[in-house]
Amino acid sequence: MDLKKIQMALKEKGIDGWLFYDFHNRDLLAYRILGLGDPGFTSRRWFYFIPSEGEPVKLVHPVEETKLDLLPGTKKVYLAWKELHSSLKEILGNPKKIAMQYSPMQNIPYISIVDGGLIELIKSFGHKIVSSADLVQIFEAVIDEKGYKLHLEAAKHLDEIKNLAFEKIKEAIGKNKKLTEYEVQQFIVQEFEKRGLTCDNNYPIVGINEHPADPHFEPSPQNSYYFKRGDTFLIDLWARKNTPDGIYADITWCGYIGDEPPKKYLEIFNVVKEARIAAVNFIREKFSRGETCYGWEVDEACRNVVKRAGYGNHFVHRTGHSIGHEVHGNGVNIDNLETKDERQLIPGICFSIEPGIYFKGEMAVRSEIDVFITHDGKVEVTTEEQMELVRIS
Repeated sequence: MDLKKIQMALKEKGIDGWLFYDFHNRDLLAYRILGLGDPGFTSRRWFYFIPSEGEPVKLVHPVEETKLDLLPGTKKVYLAWKELHSSLKEILGNPKKIAMQYSPMQNIPYISIVDGGLIELIKSFGHKIVSSADLVQIFEAVIDEKGYKLHLEAAKHLDEIKNLAFEKIKEAIGKNKKLTEYEVQQFIVQEFEKRGLTCDNNYPIVGINEHPADPHFEPSPQNSYYFKRGDTFLIDLWARKNTPDGIYADITWCGYIGDEPPKKYLEIFNVVKEARIAAVNFIREKFSRGETCYGWEVDEACRNVVKRAGYGNHFVHRTGHSIGHEVHGNGVNIDNLETKDERQLIPGICFSIEPGIYFKGEMAVRSEIDVFITHDGKVEVTTEEQMELVRIS
């Protein structure tokens, strides 16, 4: 834990303190941000208050009195619940603005960890509770230079593996050999292993025709289709270097087997492509003008392209997600559909842009790239951008 950096961030945001709390391992974010490592089993409530100035304070139960011993600050021990309440009131002091893992209206559910009862208790002491979402992003989602290079390495491998998968499909079609969605998925996973990558057992999506109209379709030996002429298909793959500090990359490409894809399929691909480009251009324009850029705004810029084309009801998910050591990270998402993500895009974060159009029982298109905001504020697309449908004949 970097106490000095946390207190500096609190001052910059005009927040008087950050109150961390856990019970039964509900807040894994707290353990990572505070550098507590493996939490083990937490059977008693603990609190850790970091003021914007001064020494932090730990509040623990005697049954688990050493729970926060790795952290700096004074320690108080409570026994009965009344003592817990009075100790919390004393630790927090005069009414102030306190950040907690909470999100107003549950706009950012990834941060909505603290229960309503605890919020009521802290408010009863006269304090104002604000969301820690922006703070969490700083300490959970900002990627350093080493992480950026690891992301680029993963991205390079994914682009190469994607091309190998297309070649495998082309070879099967050319030789009139049977090849299933599941077999292509497993080929990709084997390539991950050869290259020292991992997908943490969350396997790639390979879908033909109507299968990818389920955005999270999972091919199996039982449900797989064979690739054949006239098929539309989608491949979505994600991986990171299999190291403790590996950072994910995540891409999706679409293709057609044959000379001339269906008019509708080609049309929706082009709409999705233009929506993806519009999202990146919106971000670049915001940063070039030195303006604040929010996740929900980027989603709107992307989604409006799909809406104007008449396919708004078929774009059924957010535009993009945070990327980190987990494929879905804890930074800002590009979202004004499933949630209204009011977090800012800041230097050091990575995220996907992946608009899609889905027709159940028929076909689907998704086009996914990764974007990294460099530490000097440049907007970089770190993966290859699909500009034309892959055509296999």
